Amino acid sequence: MHDASMKVKQKQPRRYVISQKLDAFFIDMYSLGQFMGRFFRAVFLPPYEFKEIIKQSYAVGVKSLPLITLTGFITGIVFTKQSRPSLSEFGATSWLPSLVAIAIIRALAPLVTGLITAGKVGSNIGAELGSMKVTEQIDAMEVSATNPFKFLVVTRVLATTFMVPLLMLYMALLALAGAFVNVHANEQTSFVSFIENGFHSINFIDIFSSVLKSIVFGFTIGIISCYQGYNTTQGTQGVGRAANTSVVMAMFLIFIEEIVIVQITNWFRP
Repeated sequence: MHDASMKVKQKQPRRYVISQKLDAFFIDMYSLGQFMGRFFRAVFLPPYEFKEIIKQSYAVGVKSLPLITLTGFITGIVFTKQSRPSLSEFGATSWLPSLVAIAIIRALAPLVTGLITAGKVGSNIGAELGSMKVTEQIDAMEVSATNPFKFLVVTRVLATTFMVPLLMLYMALLALAGAFVNVHANEQTSFVSFIENGFHSINFIDIFSSVLKSIVFGFTIGIISCYQGYNTTQGTQGVGRAANTSVVMAMFLIFIEEIVIVQITNWFRP
């Protein structure tokens, strides 16, 4: 009788507050919040791993320059080329530099930079920390009196937070250079005239909002990728899942943050 009652208890389905997937999602969000709180506590406490921050900044920034360079220049050319027919119908091609500058600085540069960095850097961080987790290298660091969270997580999050705004500004300049090449080839516009017309409608709020978005995007990419990699389970299969989840979650949050920040900054526009 005792064995029969035990079998009945084992067959009872597990109860969830909402559903299995939603419960797992909210538990994951709670764990991510704790992870972020741990980061903010650790970032202000010594020891400060300046050498590792510089190393990770080099990996995030300098090694991303070729892809950012190509993408930024092509983005400027393509956007300008696609915008010209619409303006030419109204005889307003002279507004093309201003239109391109507004689109690139307000939206395209921070968003495209964030997405590219999430795909290139986010997956790399998730896979790197995930492989260290499953091979017990993180546990070995704790045994050797090294703070793995400080050395691995804090340095990478700071690197992405610092470098994504710089990459955004670099991409914006290259996108404007690509736009100028296209405008000059079709309208013979001089560089001085392009700059004057392009930045006529740009103000401080536009630049500030783009830098703010880039900082938030960089922090999001770093914290999500480190969280996924630092909590990897299930061996090598979990490493691939951590890299994939890092990219998907970072890109999803970047779009959400884009909407929120745009709405907030529009309240302060004259």
